[in-house]
Amino acid sequence: MGKSRLNFSRNNHHQHKRQQVVLNSIIGLSIFFLLVGAIVVSKPGGRLISSWVWSWPFQNEEISPIEPELEQLLTKSPSQRQSALEAMAQGKQSLKRARARYLLASDLVAQGEGEEALKWLEGLENRYSVLGGYVVLLRAQAYELIEDREKASQTWQHLLEVYTNEPVAAHALFAFLREDSPYRESATEQVPDQTNFLDRVQNIYTFSADNPLYFDTALENYPSHPLIIELIRQQIVESPNDSSLMLYLARHAYDQPETIPVLDRLVSFYRPAIGQEEYATIQSKDWEFIARGYWNDLKYGQASAAYQNAEHTPRNIYLAALGLQYSRQQNQAERAYKDLIEEFPEAAESANALFNLASLQPDLESVPYLDRIVKDFPKRAGEALLTKANTLERLGSQAGADQTSKKLLTDYNDSDAAAEYRWQSAREKAEAGDKQSALSWVEPIRQNNLESETAREAVFWEGKWAKDLGKQQQAEEAFKAVLANYPWSYYAWRSAVHLGLDVGDFDQIRSLSPEIKLPSRPTLPTGSTALKELYRLGQNEEAWRLWQVEFQDTQDPTTAEQITDGLLHQANGDYLNGIALLWELEQKDSKEEKAKYQQVKQQEDYWQGIYPFPYSEMVIKYGKEQKLNPLLSISIMRQESRFDPDVVSSADALGLMQIIPSTAEWAAKNIGREDYDLREPDDNIALGTWFLAQLHQSYQDDSLSAVASYNAGQGNVGSWISERGSLDDDEFVESIPFDETRDYVKQVFGNYWNYLQLYDPEVRNYLGVNETNPEN
Repeated sequence: MGKSRLNFSRNNHHQHKRQQVVLNSIIGLSIFFLLVGAIVVSKPGGRLISSWVWSWPFQNEEISPIEPELEQLLTKSPSQRQSALEAMAQGKQSLKRARARYLLASDLVAQGEGEEALKWLEGLENRYSVLGGYVVLLRAQAYELIEDREKASQTWQHLLEVYTNEPVAAHALFAFLREDSPYRESATEQVPDQTNFLDRVQNIYTFSADNPLYFDTALENYPSHPLIIELIRQQIVESPNDSSLMLYLARHAYDQPETIPVLDRLVSFYRPAIGQEEYATIQSKDWEFIARGYWNDLKYGQASAAYQNAEHTPRNIYLAALGLQYSRQQNQAERAYKDLIEEFPEAAESANALFNLASLQPDLESVPYLDRIVKDFPKRAGEALLTKANTLERLGSQAGADQTSKKLLTDYNDSDAAAEYRWQSAREKAEAGDKQSALSWVEPIRQNNLESETAREAVFWEGKWAKDLGKQQQAEEAFKAVLANYPWSYYAWRSAVHLGLDVGDFDQIRSLSPEIKLPSRPTLPTGSTALKELYRLGQNEEAWRLWQVEFQDTQDPTTAEQITDGLLHQANGDYLNGIALLWELEQKDSKEEKAKYQQVKQQEDYWQGIYPFPYSEMVIKYGKEQKLNPLLSISIMRQESRFDPDVVSSADALGLMQIIPSTAEWAAKNIGREDYDLREPDDNIALGTWFLAQLHQSYQDDSLSAVASYNAGQGNVGSWISERGSLDDDEFVESIPFDETRDYVKQVFGNYWNYLQLYDPEVRNYLGVNETNPEN
């Protein structure tokens, strides 16, 4: 609502995990930090992520799925599911029984019912070994709730001793070592003169003289566990200028905003003179972590400086130059790009550098850079020729532009750039009223460029123009091609409508009452058995903590890792980054990962991750109250907020459906909701669906006008409607003068179409979509 809107890009920066790397010893520092430097080493074969998966195309082993009757309870509140879980928990010995007991205990601990939780945890550790450490964790937390410090301490000790090599032991370390720990005094009373951090670590519950140092194991095996990071942050408060601590956070927590001040201090302490105690010695790999931290925080100038100190690779040199460009240091950026091209003339990054150099020049001076791309980088030649043709046309050299475009269509006929040029030409002809010529420009796209991004729109308009010209067979073939090749797009929906399929048009959507069937939670394609079990049971926070340890190669994740990362973001309420991670899979570079992505696209789990359905009960409830199709409401919500209830736009629109306070006040009076909070999902959805229903009423239930008004306001839409003349709905969408609103309308109705395919069984059957191949 309102013109200012959140921007959800495919390329949003999203949080990543840290890689394990060697911490180097710092001469002259305290014993503890020598220890940290010596032990944080990635051991060969030490990765914690297993390679097997379940239900994804690259799996090679199955694990036991959750029982259907238990799965149905996972979306219920603790009070709603308690009696059913108790019945399962008292059944015969089985995995289902163990899971029910664990869930009961977890719910009870969350509600502060420690005594009752302990009853269900009795004997569970050995019978439920996959989560044995987490059973002990719940037991320790339950003892703390009933204020039995002695038994709590013994249980924490048990967790640390028995599970010392597993990440769950980080909870015990945190319980003993955190600043407000109730166990600190008793743990250190035997060594009153030893007050430094290392001595506390060495003496806290060592339990016997020959026990290992538990913190050593933690730093070696799970250094990026969030609780270990928190302990390091606690120590850095006491020693803010200790370079070894700063390096630790740079390596394992560079992507966290609170690390940025640490990076600033670390860089300020750096000097190239090695061997001087007062200076931090930062290795080239560390500079990459520092650069990533700054880049994630949009501090491009500082990121550039860090990349210049990193390993001398084409990628790092390019990013250093790009950072200079983004920080508006154009002259320095140009020099850096030219140095890259000279030193690594064949690197893929050099092609990017040439494009960027061309973009930084006046039109006339950009042409030589584009010519060099055509000469040296054949895979990018089509793109360069299209840019050159447009440049020459702007310069008034029509003959040169025509010659360049002819070369594009002759030598690079099947390129994305050729499709884009044909589509540009077709639109110009159509705008001039010459649909026959427009049709002749788009026809080759279906023949030569079906894999291009442009094709879904262009082939749809081939169908529209052919239909207008009475070429029914060609129109039908084009619409069917869009449905077959781009089934998850706005233009697939429009093609389905023009083919006469019963999927609802703009003036029908509000009144439809789809049967919504919510699927099982998507499975994780990779990760340890414990991770998958935690996720399956809805133990989202613990699953996330464990994933921080298991996810190692954050810069170049596999397809399976990226899917897992995305699903775990969503499980913890971060739908913005979760959706982006899944969407960005199409950008995979390697042949192997591209092939895996093509397989993944056939999986329903993947598309449900792209189009999740949170807050479903509220959306359905208020949809019924307002006689409003709930799939349209969820489509608006996905576009407005990516399901973040706390998001605020620059226009002060709040929450899931991005409601302006004045609109909320109006809506609240009409539905009798005096006390409301726009950050509360129930309030926001109630008010937002009422307002969306009112917009429909204003436009005689035309969803196109209502959705456009939701973004641009009724005043703007009213003037566009008065000016539309004989334009049909498809032409009207393309004629919307606000780029943002035009894109918004397509996104919302594209969302609607995809939610319809995924969550309405009747439409799924009607379209012939099956469970294993939704693109079929």
